[in-house]
Amino acid sequence: MTLEAAIRVARGDFRLELDLTIAPGEVVALLGPNGAGKTTALRALAGLVGGGRVQVEGSTWDALPVDKRPVGVVFQDYLLFAHMTALDNVAFGLRARGTPKTAANAVALEWLDKVGLAEFARAKPRTLSGGQAQRVALARALATDPLLLLLDEPLAALDASTRLKVRSDLGRHLRDYPGHTLLVTHDPLDAMVLADRIVILEGGRVVQEGTPAEVVRRPRTDYVAHLVGLNLYRGWADGTEVSLVDGGRLTVAEPVAGEVHVVFSPTAVGLYPEQPAGSPRNTWPVTVVGVEQHAHTTRVQLAGTPAVFADVTTATVADLRLEPGDRLWAVLKATEIHTYAV
Repeated sequence: MTLEAAIRVARGDFRLELDLTIAPGEVVALLGPNGAGKTTALRALAGLVGGGRVQVEGSTWDALPVDKRPVGVVFQDYLLFAHMTALDNVAFGLRARGTPKTAANAVALEWLDKVGLAEFARAKPRTLSGGQAQRVALARALATDPLLLLLDEPLAALDASTRLKVRSDLGRHLRDYPGHTLLVTHDPLDAMVLADRIVILEGGRVVQEGTPAEVVRRPRTDYVAHLVGLNLYRGWADGTEVSLVDGGRLTVAEPVAGEVHVVFSPTAVGLYPEQPAGSPRNTWPVTVVGVEQHAHTTRVQLAGTPAVFADVTTATVADLRLEPGDRLWAVLKATEIHTYAV
């Protein structure tokens, strides 16, 4: 049965209004900037704050205390009990619900084996690596056979070299989990790799949701566009001409009408010291605001009408000697621009 939640939480001037559904076996990622309400939503589902109405399999959880809700939680810092062994940590939830010690330990050892840590059953948390601690926390959350698994920034505490392996392991365990999973994260890569569906939260409201592919291809806010590395504008289209809300006009390849989003990759933007002549392309004057080195390209922030981000090669940076304040011409082919209805 699908889990259905209606979360309404008010704190001062902030109000969270989130309607959420999660199907059995589905992983939903709740993604958004700091202060969007992600952690508040997670705490409401767990019963740690009021304002969360949850229904699943015909039953309502609203009146259930925290320890009676069929929920498993993996916190950002894992919150393992330092004085307990890995085995005792995983068995803790079962013991708290009245399972005899022998039976609880048997289930805990089975889960440690599933996450590849059976040999660390007697280890204390301080002797475990970050990746190992994360797997113990996951085993503890799943050992009670919860209907809902809540993951609060589960990879945030890991270094980059560990994160790739642990993300892969986590994805494998989530694929085997038959319950409902909510992943709270600010990292778009975690969401894209682990989730079946992404819900974007800004200012306590859902601004976009869809599969990872849908979100990447059609961002609907500046925050989402920045996450996926695209230039995004709103405008009014008439044929192949789009007048942008914040100023400027762009020519697109396919005729369209009405209010639209306009999106294109920073790699599609060319930079020239003089205005190019010849083929009919979008060209407009820009001023360099900032230059930031990425892995294999350089991201150039440009003021203009419209303002734009361009990704260029190191060779281009050297040829143009790019510095803040430089005046250039931006060039963009109409065929590189995509539009879709607002």
